Amino acid sequence: MANIRFREPSIIPGFRLTFGFTIFYLMLIVIIPIVGLFLKTFELDWASFVRIVTGPRFLAALQLSFGTSLLAALFNVVIGVLTAWVLVRYDFTGRRLLDAIIDLPFALPTAVAGIALTALYVPQGWIGSLFTPYGITIAYTPVGIWIALVFIGLPFVVRTVQPVLEDVNREVEEAAATLGAPRRTTILRVILPPLIPAILTGFALAFARAVGEYGSVIFIAGNIPRQTEILPLLIVFRLEEREYAAAAAIAAVMLTISFAILLLVNFLQAWSYRRFGNG
Repeated sequence: MANIRFREPSIIPGFRLTFGFTIFYLMLIVIIPIVGLFLKTFELDWASFVRIVTGPRFLAALQLSFGTSLLAALFNVVIGVLTAWVLVRYDFTGRRLLDAIIDLPFALPTAVAGIALTALYVPQGWIGSLFTPYGITIAYTPVGIWIALVFIGLPFVVRTVQPVLEDVNREVEEAAATLGAPRRTTILRVILPPLIPAILTGFALAFARAVGEYGSVIFIAGNIPRQTEILPLLIVFRLEEREYAAAAAIAAVMLTISFAILLLVNFLQAWSYRRFGNG
């Protein structure tokens, strides 16, 4: 039976100090607030908790928040990988400018992004007015929420995939082409496998950011109960009504579902590392 080691030997000292600081920091910043959130939920009796988390308004917000977040993250995976490919594999005029623009959602306040998107996609806006003659409304609908989540999530995928794509050995692609492999086979069996761990990481980051997004969504959503009301906004309403335990209950359910999804993604990522390596 192999010996199980708590840590691998290292020539650099300080493991106990840094490990202790890490655990202390995580306890103070992450674990204790989460535990406090669940303890606040326990102030409700079971009947009240079930009534809150099975109410039609909560279920509609839950479906909207996680559904649009999932669709936005999946869309960002496709567009993010293509964008990273263009930035890494092609040299063209304005490439550095495009590379800098990708980071704008990181620096732009979310409320400003929400106002800008709303101004563009309302029926009188530059883009929204193009769809109005066809009876299509974007702002104040789930489609508008999806667009906002795509906007704030794209940089996570691009910045996660880009450095891995830069390290992919092009000689392997050339060897595949020399051996007569079609382009589709080269993409699917040579280029894509080393990128899978990074793609999963980008997906997890984009999804997590989208689920908890508030500022860029409330303006373009319209906040219509049971139609365009997201979970973070529902939590804010409960806080404004001084129903702190109810807000904690909603947040706890939201946190539990998010953690379960991210845990699944992490398992898939660990499997992809063992299967394909890290590129």
